[in-house]
Amino acid sequence: MGLCALVFFSCEGQQEGKIDRKAVVQRHNVINDKVDTLSSLTVGNGAFAYTVDITGMQSFPEFYKNGVSLGTQSEWGWSSFPNEGDYKFEETLKSYDFNNEGRDAKYSIQHKEPGRNKEATEYYRVNPHRLQLGNVGLELYLKNGQKAKIEQLTDIKQTLDAWTGIISSEFTVDGDVVKVSTAAHQSEDKIAVKVSSDLIGQNRIKVFVQYPYPSGKFLDEGTNYANIEEHESSLISSAADASILNHKLKGANYYTFLDYSNGVVKESGKHYFVYEPAKDLKEFELTARFSAKDSIQSTEGLYSATAESSTNGWADFWKSGAAVDFEGSTDPRANELERRIILSQYLTKVQCGGSNPPQETGLTFNSWYGKPHTEMHWWHGVHYALWGRPEIMENTLDYYFHTYNKAKALAERQGYKGVRWIKMSDNDGNESPSSVAAFLIWQQPHIIYMTELAYRDKQDTKVLEKYKDLVFASAEFMADYAYYDKAKDRYNLGKGVIPAQEVFRAVETFNPTYEVAYWDWALRIAQEWKERLGEPRDKKWDEVINKLAPLPVQGDVYLATESATDSYTFPKWMTDHPAVLGALGMVPESPKLDKEIMKNTLDTVWAKWSWADTWGWDFPMTAMNAARLNLPEKALDALFMDIQTNTYLKNGHNFQDNRLRIYLPGNGGVLTAVAMMLEGWDASEGDFPGFPKDGSWKIKKEGFKKMP
Repeated sequence: MGLCALVFFSCEGQQEGKIDRKAVVQRHNVINDKVDTLSSLTVGNGAFAYTVDITGMQSFPEFYKNGVSLGTQSEWGWSSFPNEGDYKFEETLKSYDFNNEGRDAKYSIQHKEPGRNKEATEYYRVNPHRLQLGNVGLELYLKNGQKAKIEQLTDIKQTLDAWTGIISSEFTVDGDVVKVSTAAHQSEDKIAVKVSSDLIGQNRIKVFVQYPYPSGKFLDEGTNYANIEEHESSLISSAADASILNHKLKGANYYTFLDYSNGVVKESGKHYFVYEPAKDLKEFELTARFSAKDSIQSTEGLYSATAESSTNGWADFWKSGAAVDFEGSTDPRANELERRIILSQYLTKVQCGGSNPPQETGLTFNSWYGKPHTEMHWWHGVHYALWGRPEIMENTLDYYFHTYNKAKALAERQGYKGVRWIKMSDNDGNESPSSVAAFLIWQQPHIIYMTELAYRDKQDTKVLEKYKDLVFASAEFMADYAYYDKAKDRYNLGKGVIPAQEVFRAVETFNPTYEVAYWDWALRIAQEWKERLGEPRDKKWDEVINKLAPLPVQGDVYLATESATDSYTFPKWMTDHPAVLGALGMVPESPKLDKEIMKNTLDTVWAKWSWADTWGWDFPMTAMNAARLNLPEKALDALFMDIQTNTYLKNGHNFQDNRLRIYLPGNGGVLTAVAMMLEGWDASEGDFPGFPKDGSWKIKKEGFKKMP
């Protein structure tokens, strides 16, 4: 009976014809019928994004600032405050010799004592920072001439059509209906709107462009309208159908190109400009294009050209790669999982498809000053390859080529060979001081993992040739970083490491389970690249592989780190990421790993962990661990654990807390885990290995790639 059910279940997913992709996507269109600051919607193209409120534009940015903020951001939009203290990056450095080997390894840390070192630390953490390029919103007026407040908008109807990437908004102001369509161009940093209303003829609706000033804070919602003397804004040309605005800061200079239906643009205040449409219009269109250059070729046309670009671009995206349809499933979680899948694909495509790793809050608002964290790149990028869209992941790998020299200099500064990838940086690879980031190492193998996925997709030697220098230099550092312990005749990771579970101190930590497993797998893959290219295996790499420390075990469970023998008794060690589970899940099964011990570890973590003190990607990571242990029901339970940081808002964003209202690694994690649970991994057998075979899931899938 069990075998028949399994065969029927597997065949059911394969024999019911092609998926109606448009129907699957559109049944999860986002619909707003009231003001909700956590339900903002975004249009964009992966390297540029524009987030809107209930009006379909950024009309009320201050009202939304503590929700999903109304950002306009691009990959190129960065600035720095003047270095008035003439700080040198070298002032952020501190020397360490963790293993008493005579090493003078200089790390860029956060100095605590008052003085120049601390001031230098703060300067280089804040600078450079990503810019909020500007608010583009509607001025709405009541019949009495007063500006309408957001609470005075009624009859709200707003829809994001995920299939086209177009937002349609409708609302009423003092009895008059306003309709707004919003789209983003798919190859330019440009948005377009079409606005219809009788308010136009009454001079009660206008469009404003306002430039905020960078806050210089960890989190910048783009609503700092103070510091008005610290930057300059000007209207440098204006005509009846087009204007050019210039915004100049001490560390940046860029332009906003406005094209519009007949009307006039005027400066209405400091850093504030207004487009007033001609009164004889019943409808007007406007595009706003942001550029660091004062002249650049652009597509012609107003709303229609941008809407066509959006419609075609999104249709191409949804028709490419993989798709899954859970319709007909009786498991009550099926529809919600499908919703998270669709909206996570939309959000990651909008915000994580440029030529650099994105920041964790994408192109919506700044976290960590807008800087990417390379240890998160796995979560931002791997899912693209598993969903059959490796070209998007590969686009983001450009970062490693253009930051290679700085990663090499970092390794040299600490006395190592190869390249050490910088954990927290800008797009140019400039390091940010951090007393945690400086000691993380789990970002190091990511480039090997992602380029291996790129190779597996095409099985083409050209892929090996393209990325081999990155892979080999990464592995060279990994082998050199491993410290030889003469007494035990083995190689250790650490002391001097902070694991992915960031609660441990670098000075006393060594051999974290996840990092040791990942190191082992990545060095083996690097050797495979050598063999594929007809090159001899690297002897030092083999020595480290053969003598790398075992995964630390106590009793019948894996420890978080070998140095934390109280991993499951000391409360602090059971907070933050349960990264020990990543040693089987994110990381493929290795010869070092005992699956029975890992199952005991999963049970222990499940029962004892402080799940309220975790992050959004911890749940997909746990699901992948359970799936590889042949526990599909537990994998689903992990994806749906009822914890705040596992919340997915109406717009699809992964909510963490009042500080991080969105968290894209969670979205990427859902996509990665689901792809693995559907298609499997190299050692798995049969279809849907991560889903229960009890008949409660009816699944159609197509286009997925196996995980290593």
